[in-house]
Amino acid sequence: MRDAAISHLLFAMPTLVRRPFPLAIITDFGYRDHYTGAMKGVIASIAPGAVVIDITHGIPAQSIVAGALALRESWRFFPPRTVFLAVVDPGVGTARAPIAIETRGGARFVGPDNGLLWLAATQAGIKRVVKLTSPSHRLTNVSATFHGRDIFAPAAAYLWRGTPISALGPALGPSSIVRLNLPRPVESGREVRGEVIYVDGFGNLVSNIDRQVAKQFGSRFRHKSLSVRIRGGAAMRLLDAYADAPEGVPLAIFGSFGLLEVAIRDGNAAMHFAAGPGSPVSLVAPKGIRK
Repeated sequence: MRDAAISHLLFAMPTLVRRPFPLAIITDFGYRDHYTGAMKGVIASIAPGAVVIDITHGIPAQSIVAGALALRESWRFFPPRTVFLAVVDPGVGTARAPIAIETRGGARFVGPDNGLLWLAATQAGIKRVVKLTSPSHRLTNVSATFHGRDIFAPAAAYLWRGTPISALGPALGPSSIVRLNLPRPVESGREVRGEVIYVDGFGNLVSNIDRQVAKQFGSRFRHKSLSVRIRGGAAMRLLDAYADAPEGVPLAIFGSFGLLEVAIRDGNAAMHFAAGPGSPVSLVAPKGIRK
């Protein structure tokens, strides 16, 4: 009798949809308040079968660039068709549009049209963009200050469930959405001048000088002679690993971003150099040394 009752109950329950991809979230909400939990509650109500992965909620408050970089460095490590919900939204409640992007790489991105999604979406190949206006795919009462809960989380959950992106709102031209243009390094004589664009939780200072730029510059000189300076300070060696420097000593390295970064072995470079986004970083070749 008991087994029959359980079987009847299981048969009557709606089947929880399981899909081979998660719903991943990145925000600047931090870990103190309830904001992320409220968004997850909305997702659980609409898509109870979704596996939700927190990429991070530690993006510096209102730092669109930091959020865009973290999203760009994360999306390709997820299964195809993953839905990314990204909320770093200092313009919430203004005329900036809420959007969803479908890409040729399969990934879907949901968030504000403020450049936050641009770097990752262009890497994945933008296929279609819509403005999130459908009343059926958002909460009934939309707050002017919490679109993450009321607009973005529902849209992401419906996308994960299989709702076509076209049902979420009217199409936008890919060229009409906000681009995020990172500063580019400038080569001059024996120096490549760049700047810090991201500071990670260890205090490592990530610059906009990538491996290819450094390789092309270094091809004109003896590569091992190159050094790195931050804010015009003393030269640092370019090393292969953090542990190659003595404890407490500054060093330069190409980290997991594929970008030149300044670090302190077992220390915090941001504090040590009193540096952050916008601080100048240079790759320098000594005088008199050519290849």
